[in-house]
This record gives sequence, structure tokens and C-alpha cells, in this order.
Amino acid sequence: MAPVEPSPDSENGHIGPHPSFIQVAQPYVFEYKLQECMTATGVNEAKEDNIRLQGVVWIDNVRKALQLPVRTYNTAVVYYHKFRLVHADNEYGFFDAAAAALFTACKIEDTLKKSKEILCAAYNLKLSQAEHVSSDDAMFEGPSKNIIGLERLVLEASGFDFRNRYPQKLLLKLAKYYQVDREIVGKTAYNMSLDLYRTFAPLKQTTPTMAIACVELAGRVLESSIQELEAGKGYKKWHTTRPEVMETLLDLLDLYTNHRASTIVGQDHSLETFLAIRIALNREASANNYPRYTNNPRKKSLTNSVKPTNGISDTDDSKSPISPRDGHQKDGRPPSAMAPTTALGNKGRAGLRDGTVRFMLDAERAREEKTIVAPYFSVRRRV
Repeated sequence: MAPVEPSPDSENGHIGPHPSFIQVAQPYVFEYKLQECMTATGVNEAKEDNIRLQGVVWIDNVRKALQLPVRTYNTAVVYYHKFRLVHADNEYGFFDAAAAALFTACKIEDTLKKSKEILCAAYNLKLSQAEHVSSDDAMFEGPSKNIIGLERLVLEASGFDFRNRYPQKLLLKLAKYYQVDREIVGKTAYNMSLDLYRTFAPLKQTTPTMAIACVELAGRVLESSIQELEAGKGYKKWHTTRPEVMETLLDLLDLYTNHRASTIVGQDHSLETFLAIRIALNREASANNYPRYTNNPRKKSLTNSVKPTNGISDTDDSKSPISPRDGHQKDGRPPSAMAPTTALGNKGRAGLRDGTVRFMLDAERAREEKTIVAPYFSVRRRV
């Protein structure tokens, strides 16, 4: 029998049915990956900061109006960040994205609220008590359906990963362990943990790293320094390092020096206080050669020609060019770094080609499956 020739629709020498897309959940998204995602969505830094802060402030205000616990706030903000890393801001308004993220978080954290209740709470924040409307009002019917439709996109952007981090509980334990003033330093550290979610730090850092950074910064701001934390003692117990804590501290200080009005703690202290702390931390980082951002493979890749990865690694990407249809969006931008990957290694939005998107939590299992199925999609020619 004559060998099967590749069809005109075959790509990169692969034949047969589409191997489907695989999206591995990414519990941590490091800074270099964040930059790749923002480049793919085409957002500039100034606009990104404004939209991010507006969305998080909106989620915080609405969850307080609905009396939702802080864990729902944490989950909602993380899903909001991940949604914006996949979808460009011109595709959906920040209001819709924030509402969908909060609606999804309410289900995951078992603090159920109807989409109309969320919209009603947000609407009533603009009105006096006498003018408040009910969630059954007809004006919420259309927006409610829109939020329900966006819920699926929020879950897909998160990779259906329901593993979330809550630094506030550990933060209170650390404050008690180091015997700091609970009403002053402890409360400030707690509010800083809420402000921390206005940055991308919750996507990059572990729970202990975030808790330690908030307690340390609160002590520095209130001139109640905790020498053990500042010296890095006990970090090994919490499986963190001083550079990771330093990165989190500088992320918070960036927020407080550039966007004080959009924070809880920033408005209670002068700009000079935060600048003085930042100068001290910069000196420490320079003296110890700490990088501004940890877990960044770019320096290594420049010297060792190793391609940076944060999920499924594919050593054949450099040999198999991605077709324009799979490799770029309609406007010519490359696909998001968090976009699904085919079993053959190609990235692209799921809707660009036929094929099922499957979500997996175990990256090793995804790699094993890719190795197993790859021979079945290769083309063999007779000489």
C-alpha cells in the first residue's frame, strides 16, 4: 500500500485528527511570564495599572457591601488577574471581568451569591440608602446573563485550578509569634495583605512569602522593626528565600509610591516614609546581588541558549515553525503565554482550529502524554 501523503491541511508535517489542546494549570505565574502575557494582549503599562487597580478596588468594595469573607476577595482578584492575562482589555470591560471573577469566586469559596445580587450591590454603592434598588429589578437582567457567560472564560483562564492561597491566616500567626502590637502593626500588616492583591505578587509568590513581606513592611513603616524577619532568619522553615521576600516588598512599595490613593495603607502614611524604606531595601538588594525579579530564566537562556518555560517544555519548538494562523491572533500579536498548547507543542487560541481543550493539573502527566502521542501524528515517507 502506498504511503499516506500529508493532506493540504496538515501542518508542520503532522497528519491525522487534531491532537487537541492541553492547558496545564499554572499556580504560579512569574514576572517574565506576566510580561509576555501583557505583550501578547497589547496593553501598555500605564493603562494596565489603571485597569488593574480599578477592577480590584471594585471587587473589594462590592465584597464588603455583600459582607463576603476575605478568602472570596483573594480568589476573585487572582481570577481577575489571570483573566486579563489571557484576554485583551478591549475585548471586555474591567467591570464585566471583575464581576465575573467575583461571581466565580463566590461559587468556589462556597459563599454563593447570585449574579444579580453582585450587580445590585455594585449599583447601590453609587446611591443613598433611600434610593437602593432590589436585585430583582429588570435592569440587571441583561448584565446578569453577560456575567454568567463570562464565568466560563474566567474558569478557562485559570485552568480550572481551584488551589488558592490565603496569606491572612498565616500573617496573624506570624504577628503573634513575633509578638508585635496586634492593634497597630498587626492591623497594618493585615491591610497590607489586602493591598498586596492590587499587585501581581499573589500570582508569583507563596503564602509564607506574602505573609512575611507584609509583617516586615508593616514593622518598618511603623518603626517597629522585626530584626529576625529582616535578617532572613527562619525562612528555611517556610520554604522561602530573602530574594523572594525582597521582590514582594518592592512590589508593595511600587504600589505605595505610585498609587497611594488606590490603597488602604498608603493614604495613612507619607510618601517620604515609603521612599526611605525603599532606599534601604535597594541598598540591601544591591549589597547582596538580589535580582529585582526572582525565578527569571532569561539571564540563563542568554548564556546557555535554554528556552524559558513555565509549564509544558517543548524542545522541538525551534525546529517546528508555528503557522501564522496558530501562532498569531488576528491583529498580528503572538498568542498569550498562558494560551492552551496542542499535544504537538503549538500554541494558539482554542477557537482558531478544531480540537478540544483539555485542562490538566499535572504538568508531568501532560508531558508524558505528549511524548506518547507524538509518533502517531508524524509523517513517514518512503524513499
